[in-house]
Amino acid sequence: MKAFLAAIESNGQSCADCSVRPFSICASLDKAEMQEFEHLSRHARFSPCETVFAEEEITTSFYNLLDGVMRLYKLLPDGRRQIVGFALPGDFLGMTASGRNNFSADAIGTVDVCRFSKASFQRFAEDKPHLLRRINELAIRELAQAREHMVLLGRRSAEEKVATFLVSWRDRLARQNGASATLPLPMSRQDIADYLGLTIETVSRTFTKLERDGVIEIISGGVHLLDPARAEALAAA
Repeated sequence: MKAFLAAIESNGQSCADCSVRPFSICASLDKAEMQEFEHLSRHARFSPCETVFAEEEITTSFYNLLDGVMRLYKLLPDGRRQIVGFALPGDFLGMTASGRNNFSADAIGTVDVCRFSKASFQRFAEDKPHLLRRINELAIRELAQAREHMVLLGRRSAEEKVATFLVSWRDRLARQNGASATLPLPMSRQDIADYLGLTIETVSRTFTKLERDGVIEIISGGVHLLDPARAEALAAA
């Protein structure tokens, strides 16, 4: 999904032209601070399925996602994968309390990021309480999303889980692109299964059932919400 920026070369474009700034971490910075902030960042591009950072590695960089979607996941002791989220443009990744990455992040399709050295970012932020407040706001939002995900993995039917995922994804996209009944789904069915704690077969059957019931229409690269009220009712169950 390429929803926000045209392709960005490694030497980058100005932060003043960045489409994700209004809902990213740098929204709190004034013009002078943005100029300083821009000097700290380096644009980087990752190919489809390329690892951006890996779980348990020492954190050396932070990442502001500019374009594309990332899958965020943890590997369980038995080798299974639990996807804990999908990052969208404007999401800021890499900050931890332990100094090591809490999860791994891979590119879904091509992604572009602003990469910041952890040390230089921390020096920049330490005397800017408004930036620290913004970081805190984003951390609280991520905590709320994590709690919602815990509920999602609990005692809910497959149909309720898939509907909740679609409604939540719609709402996240709407905050950035505006409301639309057409939802691009750049992640695979296996990704969705690993996020919802289901098998890929169950996810596929559930999508088919929702289409048969007139809730969605499956289209190339995504779905069209035909009956948002029904999807929302399933998500609220």
